[in-house]
This record gives sequence, C-alpha cells and structure tokens, in this order.
Amino acid sequence: MDVRRADERYPGGDRSAGIESRHAFSFGPHYDPDNLRFGALIACNEERLAPGAGFDEHPHSHTEIVTWVVEGELTHRDTAGHESVVRAGDVQRLSSAAGVRHVERNDGSAPLVFVQMWLAPREPGGTPSYEIVRGIADSTPYALPQAGAMLHVRRLAAGERTALPKAPHVYVHVVRGELRIAEENLLPGDAARLTHPEDMEATAETETEFLAWEMT
Repeated sequence: MDVRRADERYPGGDRSAGIESRHAFSFGPHYDPDNLRFGALIACNEERLAPGAGFDEHPHSHTEIVTWVVEGELTHRDTAGHESVVRAGDVQRLSSAAGVRHVERNDGSAPLVFVQMWLAPREPGGTPSYEIVRGIADSTPYALPQAGAMLHVRRLAAGERTALPKAPHVYVHVVRGELRIAEENLLPGDAARLTHPEDMEATAETETEFLAWEMT
C-alpha cells in the first residue's frame, strides 16, 4: 500500500481566474517520471471553481474521463453535442476516443468542487461517447470496460467497515471524512494505491465518503 497525502499533490489552475487544481499524478509542468500512472489511472484531479469560473473549450483524445461532483453544479458541453449539469452524487463519463473538445464551467452561484479521474483505454481511437448516471448508489459499481476498470462509491457511517475490492490495482480516494486502512488514517484528498490487496477492509473513523477504483 502506497499512501499519498493531499498536501503532496501538485498544485495547478489559476487562482486569479477562480480555478484551483490539485493533481495526484504527473501533470503539465509537474513532470515526475515515477508518478505517471497507477493501473489504468493517469490522473486524479481535485478541482475547485468559483462561481462563474471554468475551463474554456479544450481538446482530449484517447482518454476516459470520469467526474464526481462533491458540491455545487458542473456544467458540461462538448463538440459531440452533449450538454448537461452534473450534481453531487452523479457520475459523468466522457470517452474522448479519437478526439473531442469540451467546456467545463461553474455557472451556479455557489462554489463547485469535483474530482476528475482520467483512465487510459485499452484500445485507442473510436467514436466519442458520453454518459451520466444520476444519484449512483453505494451498492451499484460503475463499470468502465473500455479501461478494464470499475468505480465503487462508498458512504460509511462512523465505525462502519467495508471490504475493499480484490484486483491487481485498487486506488482509494477520500472525498470527505476520515478512513482507516490497515494502520493508515486517510483524510480528504488523501489516496491509497493498493497492489493485489487480499482481504483488506476500510473503516470509517467519522462519516466518510470515498471512491475506489478496481483495475486490472
């Protein structure tokens, strides 16, 4: 188990424009050849957008982009004709495939916080696609076969325990609360990278929400 703390994330964004980003993996000017990916996961970005702030139209290709809103509302538009508002509890996926451009904005009156995760597809190219699942439940994992991955959302009461997935690669990201795995306590923004975990459990020290990627 490799634990990465929130304060170890690479800073990014543009605070003067109301954008604050924190990157878990090598990103942009923060190049680290020893931190390029874990399993299929190549980015796990914490984004904070002030009201009216956002990312203007920009391109992506050969990437599966999954977004989890923590608070506020995210407006999404892309050149494939999709437009939606993503709220807390929704899972949004954009398969950029051979290429697509999109806009992400906070058009609301409250701050927006979201976690965006990029995964490398098994096969490059193809046609861009989009999906949004409203109000995903704890017991319903979100499958991403294009990347050989599955996303588990867990919301635990204080003292509650849950088994972690068994897979070659498991990535745990704490959204809120405090989570204990083995002897490590993880706080919001902390992550654990687990390789071939066997019979591992996570325990909530407080009311906790976390995301767990199960990857081949």
